[in-house]
Amino acid sequence: MTLAEACAAAMFVGITLYALLAGADFGAGFWDLVAGGEAKGREQRALIEESIAPVWEANHVWLIFVLVTLWTAFPSAFASIMSTLYVPLTLAAVGIILRGAAFAFRKASETLPLRRLFGATFASSSVLTPFMFGAVVGGIASGRVPAGERTGNVLGSWLNPTSILGGVLAVVACAFLAAVYLTADAERRGHPDLVSAFRMRAIASAVVAGAVALAGVFILYHDAHDLFHGLTHRGAPLIGLSAAAGITTLVLLVRGAYAWARFSAALAIVAVLFGWAAGQYPYMLEHSLRISDAAGAHATLVAILVTLGVGAALLVPALTWLLVLTQRGTLSASADH
Repeated sequence: MTLAEACAAAMFVGITLYALLAGADFGAGFWDLVAGGEAKGREQRALIEESIAPVWEANHVWLIFVLVTLWTAFPSAFASIMSTLYVPLTLAAVGIILRGAAFAFRKASETLPLRRLFGATFASSSVLTPFMFGAVVGGIASGRVPAGERTGNVLGSWLNPTSILGGVLAVVACAFLAAVYLTADAERRGHPDLVSAFRMRAIASAVVAGAVALAGVFILYHDAHDLFHGLTHRGAPLIGLSAAAGITTLVLLVRGAYAWARFSAALAIVAVLFGWAAGQYPYMLEHSLRISDAAGAHATLVAILVTLGVGAALLVPALTWLLVLTQRGTLSASADH
């Protein structure tokens, strides 16, 4: 493995962690959106707030990590992506800001109209942001981001069949992860009614994700044939693993093994992400820019990898401990204040 490939692999690990952790937070916002009125959805929203309050800010560390690594290790790819896909990336950034502010202000609001306003902003932004990130991935993976000084179509690069597929899949995958995680959280906190509600949502979102993925086969064949070829050849074992993990999750949910279902659900997402990476390899930008050609200077790559190693030694244990405390419920009381 070359230094450039090592940096790309490290960056992709960050993408995966962001999808698993922040993705579940976005999915929780989706379920907040469809929870119902003030009285009907009160218990569901309370569980959602209690589950994500200690971690939702920390999970964005991985997005910062990905952007900084892309900028420093692969500056030419960063420039191409930002100059072509700045519209969806800006919308995603606006969504993150609105979502965070609304989540904080809703808890502090004393009047019902303000709580509804901030709640609607939080929930709708939780759908907007993953959709835009999925659209960005679709634009890159379908070869609509040219390398060099050329700028791709500012609208067509993310308003196309593959990008819309990517956006829809991102929203559905986030909803699926969140429903599975919330089912386990509801069981741990002793709320059988919420267990039943979120289990049904998890099963429904898994079925929808499978249907969208099947429809995506035809979309990719006609709109992104090179990506389709990569996914059905080099990435095929990983896509198969994702499907098997998704089916396993359904079985575990039906049998009531909610804690184990979290791991199989996460595996389904990890496998499909790495299937995309395998299908697109060795390109950073499909068709136009290889990983080796996008990489910065040798000294820069060495410095990045050393810095990442030191940073991981400090950051990963702290974030792991945060997640452990969250799962134990230790932070729940303090998160409400």
